Amino acid sequence: MSLRLRAPVVLPCDPACTVLRDAVVDLDDAGRIVHCGPFHAAPEFTGPVRELTGILLPGLVNAHAHSPMTVLRGMGGDLPLMRWLTEIIWPAEGRLTPSDVYDGMVLGSVEMLRAGVTTSAEMYFHADEVARAVLDTGARAVLAPAVMDVPGWDWRKMLAGVNAWIDADGLRSGPGERIEVGYGPHSAYTLPPAALTEVAAEARARGALVQIHVAESLPEDVKQREEFGSVPALLEQAGVYGGRVLAAHSVHLSDADIALFAANSVSVAHCPGSNMKLASGIARLRDLRAAGVATGIGTDGPASNDDLDLWEDVRLAGMLARVATLDSTVVKAADLLLLATRGGADALHRTDIGALEAGRWADVVHVGVDDPAFAAGLDVPDEQVLSTLVWAAGSRSVTDVWVAGAPVVTEGEPVLVDRRAAQERAGKVTGRLLSA
Repeated sequence: MSLRLRAPVVLPCDPACTVLRDAVVDLDDAGRIVHCGPFHAAPEFTGPVRELTGILLPGLVNAHAHSPMTVLRGMGGDLPLMRWLTEIIWPAEGRLTPSDVYDGMVLGSVEMLRAGVTTSAEMYFHADEVARAVLDTGARAVLAPAVMDVPGWDWRKMLAGVNAWIDADGLRSGPGERIEVGYGPHSAYTLPPAALTEVAAEARARGALVQIHVAESLPEDVKQREEFGSVPALLEQAGVYGGRVLAAHSVHLSDADIALFAANSVSVAHCPGSNMKLASGIARLRDLRAAGVATGIGTDGPASNDDLDLWEDVRLAGMLARVATLDSTVVKAADLLLLATRGGADALHRTDIGALEAGRWADVVHVGVDDPAFAAGLDVPDEQVLSTLVWAAGSRSVTDVWVAGAPVVTEGEPVLVDRRAAQERAGKVTGRLLSA
């Protein structure tokens, strides 16, 4: 149903990161935003009104995740990336059943929703179970069913499955178009160039998003760099560009690589927490932004981060950019908030999420101010409101969340699923994997 949300502060996350005082967000029956602006200038509204005490902002966008890996959390946590993958993660994933993936995704979705993350870009297998879990929690996801050429996996069969899914259901489906399906070619080191060419061609033909790991760590793609110069150059020669492409991680990029991304409208998912934990390196956030590369923030998987708290990664992104450049002004609080909202939507090549604007989906988060971070209240300068929200408050202050206008978190707890039951089911999966 239609609804007006009114709060002392509303952050629409427009390009200027405007701070609106005593403002409203109006939602229609279809779950879209029809108005956002100051209360004194708002149009007449005859529907129900909910008066809130804190800050309203768009749902955060997790630009890169493998959320079903909640059931693998903590495994091999002190290993470098390639050993972690080949010795721990891939063998464990080989034992996961479809129902295990569902249980892991339900828990991951609950964890994200409670942090105000309403959309996540998910690369995983058994993607139908990932979709089912997302619909059950009421969240939103951009799915990239994994496509890999490794023992036990047939990339052609995996690709055919994605093609058939999109051809049958369309790119977006579910209530409020909560599910979008794309393609997840894992990387240039798990697929030959010919496979990347074919995957990208199928994606372009359907207007679908391609999510791919790029230049995450130096040891992973030595062979590819020796032959092609860099992974971005390889992707260009393989004909991957020209459609919607999201390059996850993108840590080890040259100036030429960044220019290549900019010229081809390739976006980047910056995953600072995972990159730090796996000692992969520091992505060149300042240079990516300066080149005009659309950039969002991702958590990566909860086995390599090890949480799905995007607020934490937002802060890490800011601190890494500052320490890497020795410049405390290189990214400000407003920049970081936009990276997690509007920027995340841009990274997914989406214009219907990530901001409180008329026509976009009503994915809305209410941050409460009954918290030590907001001891000074909201009657402080706009810059201080943004700074406190980004640097001091974060996920613990999220109280309510709506997706497509429907409540999915109320007073910090999910509405549609039982959090404790989700934790118990996922915990049993982990226990079985550890005892195998």
